[in-house]
Amino acid sequence: MPVHLVWFKRDLRTRDHAPLVEAAARGPVLPLYVAEPAYWTQPDASGRQWEAVADGLRDLREDLARLGQPLVVRRGDVLDIFEALRREHGIAALWSHEETGNGWTYARDRAVAAWARGHGIPWHETPSGGVVRRLRSRNRWASQWEARLAPAPLSEPALAPVPGIDPGAIPTAGELGLEPDPCPGRQRGGRRRGERALQTFLAGRGAGYMRGMSSPLSAETRCSRFSVALATGTLSLREVVHAVRAAREAGAPVPARDLASLEKRLHWHCHFMQKLESEPEIEFRNVHRGFDGLREGDFNREWFEAWRRAETGWPFVDACLRSLQQTGWLNFRMRAMLVSIASYHLWLHWPEPARQLAAWFTDYEPGIHYPQVQMQAGVTGINIPRMYNPVKQSQDQDRRGEFIRRWLPELAGVPDDWIHTPWLMGTAQQRAAGLRLGETYPLPVRDHEQAAREARARLTAWKRAYVEREESRRVFEKHGSRARQPRRRGGSIAQSASIAPATHQGELF
Repeated sequence: MPVHLVWFKRDLRTRDHAPLVEAAARGPVLPLYVAEPAYWTQPDASGRQWEAVADGLRDLREDLARLGQPLVVRRGDVLDIFEALRREHGIAALWSHEETGNGWTYARDRAVAAWARGHGIPWHETPSGGVVRRLRSRNRWASQWEARLAPAPLSEPALAPVPGIDPGAIPTAGELGLEPDPCPGRQRGGRRRGERALQTFLAGRGAGYMRGMSSPLSAETRCSRFSVALATGTLSLREVVHAVRAAREAGAPVPARDLASLEKRLHWHCHFMQKLESEPEIEFRNVHRGFDGLREGDFNREWFEAWRRAETGWPFVDACLRSLQQTGWLNFRMRAMLVSIASYHLWLHWPEPARQLAAWFTDYEPGIHYPQVQMQAGVTGINIPRMYNPVKQSQDQDRRGEFIRRWLPELAGVPDDWIHTPWLMGTAQQRAAGLRLGETYPLPVRDHEQAAREARARLTAWKRAYVEREESRRVFEKHGSRARQPRRRGGSIAQSASIAPATHQGELF
């Protein structure tokens, strides 16, 4: 009997999994995950991301075996593997969630669709979260989001097993062609750890979420910390939404304002993913085409390498970069600061820093990442640019320099008065602190205040010369949030928004 092939991608779970439920109701199910070397050698992929996926695959394999059919794992080209399964078993239908991935997965899915059509195999793709495929208008998107997320999460189905199939081994990062990617503080993935992160947040860890998410000192515990589970799909967004709402109704230890703030960010989660779903080119080119040419010809490789090596000479920036490199995670405000520093103070065109950050993030979600990077780089045309001051952020978010000293031990002896600006220390002060600027710790690559002034002037001049109002209106109509946008008589929301750009796009997780 032909099998119903359930293709797992970024949805490594058995609960609230519509393709699995629908396939199980129709016949024997073959649950499949394909580890695709061609994907894992893309510049935004990394070994730390694969390790998080592998954690999820191990939990998924256990859960599927409990339901009656272990997960089958294969390594190679997905079309070759589908074809081999078709010849060996026959495929009644292919089932999966829709995926808002990067350009590589988009092209891959188009090839899969052509293969399925060519063999007369129906491919049933189920919506994922609140992202709407082929969305015509943003005007009622929020109500569509609620309609998607309001129904109760789906229960696990029983599976009719397909006998005689070797489940296969979960490959190592090296077997996928990935370079060594040491990340000693990596947050582990998998369903079990995702559930634990959600439970501990709702049981009290999330108290102070609103106030604690901005500083990297408090964000490590106050942020949700289930972003890896959402990115790999070991938790569904709907499961999280329902758990948060149930906690609010039950009077959880976490204050209602913190839970409301988290739920708002779950809306933003899909809001940003919808941008890439609606316009996949956002991964590669400016959202607002009026910014084409703004930075492309001025890429300073030396400055980029200093940023990439965490050697900018601005301690808080370097500490954030080093923390990210060694843990795979950083709170949103600091992610935004790193993009801002790269885009304004170092005047780097955003795609290459974006790909590097993506590879560092264990919770990399393309649909959130690229629109957020462009927003922080100031090339959307509908958001007021945020130009972060590296010294002010350091003073505001790490007043005593605790975070800096944790990640930059070479600055351990620098007094509090100088920890944010060690380049202002004299020779005797450096000697007393065990510091030699330019040797044990670099001097700043630029004067940050002068760099900000130059960037602001260049951006202002460019906008006056090249950024047309009509293009801003087009961007808002396609991608802008409709929240808190007043409707004017005789004009559309988009027309009103083109006068007052959106400024309230929130911090995620």
